[in-house]
Amino acid sequence: MEEGKEHKFDFSEEETENAKNKSVEISKEKVKKDAEGLWKSISKFLNELLDFRDDTDRDATILAIKADISFKGATAWILVCSIFVASIGLNADSTAVVIGAMLISPLMGPILGVGLSIAINDIDTLKRSLINLAIMIVLSLMTAFLFFALFPLNEETSELFARTRPDIRDVLIAFFGGLALIIARTKKGTIASVIFGVAIATALMPPLCTAGYGLAVGNWKFFFGAMYLFSINTIFIALATFVVLKLLGFPMLKYVNSAKRKRISRFAMLIAIVVMFPAIWTFLTVLQETKYQRDYKDFISNEVETNDNLWLQRHNMDVDAKKISLYFNGDVADATLSDLQNELKDYENILDFELVVNANKVRNADRLSQSLERAYDDLDRRDNVISGLQTQIEELEKNITGLNMQIESRSAKGTVSFTTLSRDAKVRFSDLEYFGYAEMLESKDFITIDTITVASVRWKKSLVDSLVLKCEIGLQKWLQHELKKDTIMIKRN
Repeated sequence: MEEGKEHKFDFSEEETENAKNKSVEISKEKVKKDAEGLWKSISKFLNELLDFRDDTDRDATILAIKADISFKGATAWILVCSIFVASIGLNADSTAVVIGAMLISPLMGPILGVGLSIAINDIDTLKRSLINLAIMIVLSLMTAFLFFALFPLNEETSELFARTRPDIRDVLIAFFGGLALIIARTKKGTIASVIFGVAIATALMPPLCTAGYGLAVGNWKFFFGAMYLFSINTIFIALATFVVLKLLGFPMLKYVNSAKRKRISRFAMLIAIVVMFPAIWTFLTVLQETKYQRDYKDFISNEVETNDNLWLQRHNMDVDAKKISLYFNGDVADATLSDLQNELKDYENILDFELVVNANKVRNADRLSQSLERAYDDLDRRDNVISGLQTQIEELEKNITGLNMQIESRSAKGTVSFTTLSRDAKVRFSDLEYFGYAEMLESKDFITIDTITVASVRWKKSLVDSLVLKCEIGLQKWLQHELKKDTIMIKRN
């Protein structure tokens, strides 16, 4: 019996193990189904969130893009006016004015037309788009050229300079801006705010105005740099249009003649490839230039400007010649030069560039010596000027003294000094504010001539008339005594 019980115990343990295994398998299956359900839910959510094919109006999109291709009448005048506004904004270095001009400019039409025509094999629309694009470019360049050629103020501003050096960010802005624009165009009920935002972000107009400025002032660096930026924007907006319309499955234009259809299809594909290659080449070129500029700025900032023993005056990089030039004040030790060359190798994109250091200790010492000599010369000249002024002042003082002596000697025929007389008169008559006297000739019958002495006086205003009269009588008697004159006339001044 005990053996039977033991056998029964072993059997129930096996059953328990099997039950556990089945439970684990059921749990795994449940987790797997739950995971599949979650993934399907996420996929469905993302599909509903990002899929915009159901919201696309193909016919309306094609008609709207074709309608905006042509540049005639009012559209041409709007373009001219917006170019003038943008040129003024660039000239005044006003970002707000430039943005306003971009909002009113009708530049997107022909570019979207190029992308559309290639996507649907519409050769006629392609021809019309390219012709109107050329008209738009020529009209914009002529308008900007006339403004900058005739306007008296044409300095290089930061807004103008910013349109001459495209980098990888401009490529990305043009492509994703073009994507946003064509997606908004294909939506049922065009989103105007998106179109305006893309017009500002891609900035087609400022490069054309900057190119016109380059033509007007003969600055070919500005012209080609701005046209390069405009080409980037045009190509990548057209490319984005082509990609989106292909993904949305816009219907290809059908031709009755199958041979013509195949020929046009091949031509459209060739145009698409021609557009793709410059886009890829431009992207890679600008990307590489951006890498050059980044490493160059880092090298200058981290290795040169942080060195207290170096006095950097200016620097530049020639990408075509693969050369970096540094200009220093003072001498650069050989050890420092070797360190700079070794540190340059730590920057991957410019490690094979030639480092040219321009510094001359003797020449700089000569310049400092010349500057010191010029300072001494200036001091000597100032000392000479001061010495000359002092001499002139002394001579003037001598002349004034001599003239005073002559006046005094003539004033009273050598008997009484005028200085003494006027001082004594003030002492005796304290209310006297002004005193002068002179010999005057007069004739009563216009035959005989008499000489009289006239004293000119002025009294304080606070003195009453009775006292004034009394003072004048006293003054008259005193002057008659001092000047030995029988008659003296008092004249109130």
